[in-house]
Amino acid sequence: MRWLIAEDEADIRNLVAMMCQVWGHQPMTFESGQRAWDWLDKLENGEYDESQLPEFALMDIRMPGYRGDEVAQRIRQTQALKHIPIMLMTAFVLSDQERQKMMQEAGVDVIINKPLPDFIELKQLIEDTIARKYGNETE
Repeated sequence: MRWLIAEDEADIRNLVAMMCQVWGHQPMTFESGQRAWDWLDKLENGEYDESQLPEFALMDIRMPGYRGDEVAQRIRQTQALKHIPIMLMTAFVLSDQERQKMMQEAGVDVIINKPLPDFIELKQLIEDTIARKYGNETE
């Protein structure tokens, strides 16, 4: 399974990408919301091999360029990706109203707080999110 990872903090991006690989998945990393947005442009313009699409997205909310919820909303509007599970991460406290708005308007499946949970808990949370979205057909 390929994961889209968008995180502006290099240490967190590299850690999540490493965990992704250890767990048997392939990371596609972006250092900003703008870079992820640019990649979506390429995909929509037919400049990207659709056999290499991500099947899960894990993104920070506050990043340079576009925010994670803005990228999530665009993913939901992109035919080839609109079905994938999307998890957002944030170091900021969100009100229940802000969470609900992101989940409804941007189509986000889960929002987690930083610091991230320990590896085992994070792995289980991601697997549960993927299983709910795909109906237990996780790899």
